[in-house]
Amino acid sequence: MEACRIKVKRRLRRKRGIRKHVRGTAQRPRLSVFRSAKHIYAQIIDDDQGVTICAASTRGTDLVGECKNGGNVAAAKIVGAALAAQAKAKNVEAVCFDRNGFRFHGRIKGLADAAREGGLKF
Repeated sequence: MEACRIKVKRRLRRKRGIRKHVRGTAQRPRLSVFRSAKHIYAQIIDDDQGVTICAASTRGTDLVGECKNGGNVAAAKIVGAALAAQAKAKNVEAVCFDRNGFRFHGRIKGLADAAREGGLKF
């Protein structure tokens, strides 16, 4: 249990360092990613207005049937593609990527690659 708390503290410390530099604007909003053991969540945020422009997750009603297991790379790719499609519909083309303190590999990388393939630039 103690090792888990230490891992969370380290991630939150990395997150604070990243958020010092990454800020979403109306022209280039922030793509924030969170992963848990069972699911992955992503949202595009305009920090100037404090508004979430669009969001997608493995728990969302439109993606529940597509992902059998929400905690794998395949599910992350589905979420990334769905988020890119929603962003295109809202005329968002460029974003800055906020990995939220997680390492850029596995599910985080899969989501980012799928979002890039869907047309988002970052």
